[in-house]
Amino acid sequence: MPNMLPLAALTAALALCAPLPVVAAPVIAQCPWIGVWGASQLPVIGDDRLPAAALRDVTLRQIARSSIAGSELRVRFSNAFGDTPLVIENATLARASGPAASAIDAKSLVPLRFQGRAGVTIPPGADWLSDPVSIPVAAPGDLAISLHLAALPEKQTGHPGSRATSWWVSGDRASETNLAAATGIDHWYILSGIEVRACSSGTIIALGDSITDGRGSTTNGNDRWTDVLARRLSGKRAVVNQGIGGNRVLLDGTGPNAMARLDRDVLSVPGVTHLIVLEGINDIGMLTRDAPATPDAHAALVDGVTAAYRQIVERAHAHGIKVYGGTLLPFMGMEYYHPTAASEADRQAINAWIRTPGHFDAVIDFDAAMRDPVRPDRLNPEYDGGDAIHPNPAGYEAMGEAISLQLLK
Repeated sequence: MPNMLPLAALTAALALCAPLPVVAAPVIAQCPWIGVWGASQLPVIGDDRLPAAALRDVTLRQIARSSIAGSELRVRFSNAFGDTPLVIENATLARASGPAASAIDAKSLVPLRFQGRAGVTIPPGADWLSDPVSIPVAAPGDLAISLHLAALPEKQTGHPGSRATSWWVSGDRASETNLAAATGIDHWYILSGIEVRACSSGTIIALGDSITDGRGSTTNGNDRWTDVLARRLSGKRAVVNQGIGGNRVLLDGTGPNAMARLDRDVLSVPGVTHLIVLEGINDIGMLTRDAPATPDAHAALVDGVTAAYRQIVERAHAHGIKVYGGTLLPFMGMEYYHPTAASEADRQAINAWIRTPGHFDAVIDFDAAMRDPVRPDRLNPEYDGGDAIHPNPAGYEAMGEAISLQLLK
């Protein structure tokens, strides 16, 4: 009979053969990504398109202002309305020397990469995020995003109402400090968002039309009402402006209607905690711009706009987002829409719905802040940008100051 090991010795031998206990690797906590800047994308047509000389072998340098500080960023590019793939051959990011010049801080220049590569091909209809890069950014901080493109799709994607100057020049000049002989153009192209890692913060999105987009504000002045709000928040929350001039709630106008762009412009942005909705005045104006409408058509418009508001609230709530309704500003006296008493009644009916408790999480009463105390169906003359509907910089200041910061904690 073979020799047998004592039980104690056998136990010790088996222990030596047993696998070592698994020790979990330490988890390194990272702050989540949040959106800090955005531009709603739409098809770029007519005079807003890049000129023919800028469609091939071109460098675009575009300036965007981050609303909070950060040190790790990524950039979102869009070919949402392109009909062919968009090829970015080279891209860089740097701190801009200012909001109105093409020069950059050369020491801050970093290359943007896409899965480690210098370039990327973005399919038609798609957005694409760059790899994260490390670059300290203050709040507010102007960033220069430079792209070298071999060719743009025939159908261009961008944001015409930038109120900011972009620069284009022939050749690959994305890494140059100064773009000598560059041509300025007051639109954004392809650039749709900037995100940073941020702890204990979140993003406020403003969904709206030209009043949110900043028609009547100062080019390169960053004095839209959303800019005023961002400054008041002092970097505690990011503010992303998703306004489109001429936009409507129910029907396409300048760009897709608000319901059609909700997913791309709001729900897909990371870190959103609050949504401010200020849209509907173009729906009212367009109803009767070319011909009078029947009472039934006016009633249907009010029902349609308020039903869409309810849809926006429901869909945002499903993502944990609070939704605040902005009351519509007065626009009597505007020549383009030539509103009537029936148009004003529509506005009043929609504003009454917005102010009704339980419809929105809270109300921001832009109407009360901006109307003429003597003729409340018109803008306060001190805030009128000259066309009876768009505020001037003083008006945008008043709008930004009308928002209670307590609502945005």
